[in-house]
Order: sequence, then structure tokens, then C-alpha cells
Amino acid sequence: MKVRLIAIGGKMPGWVTQGYDEYAKRLPADLTLELVELPLGHRGKGADLARAKRQEGDQMLAAIPKGDRVVALEVEGRNWSTEQLATHMEGWRMEGRNISLLIGGPDGLDARCSAAADQRWSLSALTLPHPLVRVLLAEQLYRACTILQGHPYHK
Repeated sequence: MKVRLIAIGGKMPGWVTQGYDEYAKRLPADLTLELVELPLGHRGKGADLARAKRQEGDQMLAAIPKGDRVVALEVEGRNWSTEQLATHMEGWRMEGRNISLLIGGPDGLDARCSAAADQRWSLSALTLPHPLVRVLLAEQLYRACTILQGHPYHK
């Protein structure tokens, strides 16, 4: 199964790349984690934020491969424990579809991306920094895989 992390923004600090890569390499061979970074819409003095968000939405929707299960990361989504994530991952694997996880920009996801999602997941009621979300997602996918593999430190 392939999991794509489709995220708005690039130029992450070194610790983000290091953390993400560390957990991505720990994933089992049958799970590929791919990061798709999309440019941040123009922001700054006098910028049209609605337009920037729409442009980000256009890019994000175009980056989702046909047939993928789409999961939008949103504060208003459902909270999942790591065990619940493992259950979802097992179901996704049984469907035989790849997964696209959507991470919006600083102003969240475009409404069309939310509407296109099969599921909406909230990592926390807190507003998390986008760089941290990348590392956290890679780590949680790894933890969920260890649960599915019956790893002893999850008992």
C-alpha cells in the first residue's frame, strides 16, 4: 500500500526532514510513504488569502491519484487513537487502495479538498505547526504498523 502525504509548503527545517525520514524508513516493506510537497499560495501584505487557499486546493486536488482513498487532516475531523489508526490502516489495506493524506496550509484546507475526502481525521484539537504534523504522521503510521505486526511494546 502506498500512503501519500500531500502537504502545502516546503523548505522545512532539517529536524523535520530528519524525523520524517527516520520513521519512513522504519515502515514495513509493504507500506510506502511518499511526501508530495506543494507550493504555498502567495501570502503577504495585501494578499488575497481566499485566492491563495483556492490555488492550494487546485494543486492538492490535482495531486491526488485517481482511485486513492482521501483522508483530510482537519481540526474538525475525528480523533483516532494509534490503535484506531491501525484498524483504519488494516481496512484500507483490505480495500486494496492507496491513501492520500491531505495537510493544508496555514489557513487550512480548501473546502473542495474537505468535500473530496472519504474521511476527516484530527490529530488534535490543538493547532499544530505544519512541520511537526509531517513528523507526527510518519511516526503514527509507524506505530500503527507495529500494532498490526503484534510488536511486544504495544501490549
